[in-house]
Amino acid sequence: MDPRDKQVLRSLRLELGAELLVEGLIIQYLYQEGILTENHIQEIRSQVTNHRKTMMLLDILPTRGPKAFETFLESLQEFPWVRDKLEAKRNEVILAGPSGDETPGISQRLLKNLPTDQQLSKLARRLGPEWEHIVLHLGLTHNDIYCCKANHPYNVQSQIVSAFISWRQRFGDRATIESLYAALKVGEVDSSVIQEMIQ
Repeated sequence: MDPRDKQVLRSLRLELGAELLVEGLIIQYLYQEGILTENHIQEIRSQVTNHRKTMMLLDILPTRGPKAFETFLESLQEFPWVRDKLEAKRNEVILAGPSGDETPGISQRLLKNLPTDQQLSKLARRLGPEWEHIVLHLGLTHNDIYCCKANHPYNVQSQIVSAFISWRQRFGDRATIESLYAALKVGEVDSSVIQEMIQ
């Protein structure tokens, strides 16, 4: 999925969670078009509430290739106002263009600090499936990720926090906000996420 489309989904995540009911035609259409697999559908349906089902879908979509966003828009036949909102946001993001690599508004002194538990928890709330790619870039292994998942099987946010804490313990003084910022850029996470984390 195009990084800008990922950014659109991220920036409207809470609104989509509140407005969409994924049970009906949406997941069936995404399945029919090959965006979702049977496993994805089972994973979505296993969530307890409609809100969680929608959040699970929003976690899966960015990992499903270049056609995922367009197909998702097509699936919103029953929710034309949501589709309009997504398209408007997409146009906004495209007009804004790519942002630079600098760390706007973050002092060099702050970048050298180690992230606190509270900051890592804030960050975990904003990340989706891309967290695994990010922690691998930070130097953790697939085995580390597996352990985090095994220790917190029903809570993705706890898995993410656990992975970041492992990274901080293992790398000590090198586990800075700056290296975390670099990994988030590699994971195509919007810079507003790190800004929010340090506030």
